[in-house]
Amino acid sequence: MQLANPNMVLFGWILVVLYAAGILFFVIRGARKTKSVDDYALGTILFSPYAVGLSLAASITSAATFIINPGFVALYGISGVLSMAIALPFAALVSLVVLTKGFRKHGMNVKALSMAQWMGTRYESRGYGIFFGFLSMLLITFIVLIAVGLTKVISSTLNLPELYTLIGIVVFIFGYMMYGGANSMVYTNTIQAILMLVVAFILLGSGYEHFSAGVHGFLDKLAAIDPKLIQTTNDDSFLFRDYFEIFIAQFIVGVAIICQPHILTKSLLLKSDKDVNKYLVTGIIAQMIFFLVVFVGLYARLRFPDLTLAGVPIPMDGIVSTYVVSEFPVFVALIVVMGLISAGLSTLEGLIQSLSTSITNDIIKPLSAGRIHLTENNRFIINRAVIVVMAIVTIFISWDQLVNPKLSVGIFAQNGVYAYFSAAFMPILMGMFLKNVPKQAAIAASVTAVIVHFSMYYGQLPVPFTSADGQNPGVAAAIAIIASVIAGLTVFFAKRKKEVV
Repeated sequence: MQLANPNMVLFGWILVVLYAAGILFFVIRGARKTKSVDDYALGTILFSPYAVGLSLAASITSAATFIINPGFVALYGISGVLSMAIALPFAALVSLVVLTKGFRKHGMNVKALSMAQWMGTRYESRGYGIFFGFLSMLLITFIVLIAVGLTKVISSTLNLPELYTLIGIVVFIFGYMMYGGANSMVYTNTIQAILMLVVAFILLGSGYEHFSAGVHGFLDKLAAIDPKLIQTTNDDSFLFRDYFEIFIAQFIVGVAIICQPHILTKSLLLKSDKDVNKYLVTGIIAQMIFFLVVFVGLYARLRFPDLTLAGVPIPMDGIVSTYVVSEFPVFVALIVVMGLISAGLSTLEGLIQSLSTSITNDIIKPLSAGRIHLTENNRFIINRAVIVVMAIVTIFISWDQLVNPKLSVGIFAQNGVYAYFSAAFMPILMGMFLKNVPKQAAIAASVTAVIVHFSMYYGQLPVPFTSADGQNPGVAAAIAIIASVIAGLTVFFAKRKKEVV
């Protein structure tokens, strides 16, 4: 179905081309100073802490926050707002403050380029670092989510077939990320974050007319569509059935979600510890505004009460793009579209950078040691080849998610990403706050988390005394994290007791 009128298509093409040209300008500028994998990962430019803070907020916020998650809210109402705009953000932002300084301290000491390298050096285990390098490949699911979200938005705006749109997006973004790395990414992320702030306010203000009769009037309109939309729990969803799923599981996930390489490693771009507080304050204020954007899902539900357009059901992942193209005048709609594209690009750039660096540095380099001599130039070439392979994989998996989604690509992404940070959380925590932690404790925590997460999810195992089960990736991750904490501490204290005896 073609949603955009001819004027939107014409001006949309103009804006997209100008936007792409602006990105390429910064990529070329950054690429001139990128001579090695180290430069690619950490940059060579002295960045302002405010710019890095905005880059952080843009990296944490993704197509999930602006494009995918509002679709869940449109389907399930207030319960989704409580989960995605309150419980998870509160825990994530507190965790960000606590974990950033400790991670930066060790990361700067060893010049860590990736999460896997941080793990390997902190626990003095080459094998553990390689294990986390392979585990980081689960983040491809997050890349797929963003590619799908961007495809939905751009194809709706330019009236293009989704397959060609997907291929164009992946080739362009992965192509320029082969060169610029951190030097260009902080610049592009900062501009993207500013545009996202503008768009966040436009989206949040777009439903002001629904409050003409106050908050109660707004809730009454939702209740007229479906009374469950204004309930604090919604048993029609496997994500928001009870308070365990909405608050407890999301709080646990929120605390651990910061343990992703494109988030924690951002602090390593700061050149001085004195910049950390400025960086955190800037990032947190912007991020708080971004998290609220999921509220737009309620406006979309009021605009499309039965979630159809011209009698055709709107896919959950396409609700926001349909709302934007249908609700706003052409000029405003295009500004919003640019913000939605920025939300996707900002995180996608960070994921491509961190994942390609990890595969190159933490898998290929150590496994080839003693067989192949890798110079700095060779590693840089291999890093680019890795990005090409990642692009091909992304196209194939993303297309499958576009034509065969399980409710939403968000569920697919959560399963992979949540497994990753569930495995990373306890080792990072022990590595920061406990002394003389044996590598066996970290390994036990990580392996337990991975096994429990996937067992919960694929077995759809129930959680006692709640309605929740592992069908919800957030619940699977929360139980995995709890099990990981128990396993890690058990081995830690057992080893310590053995040493004392």
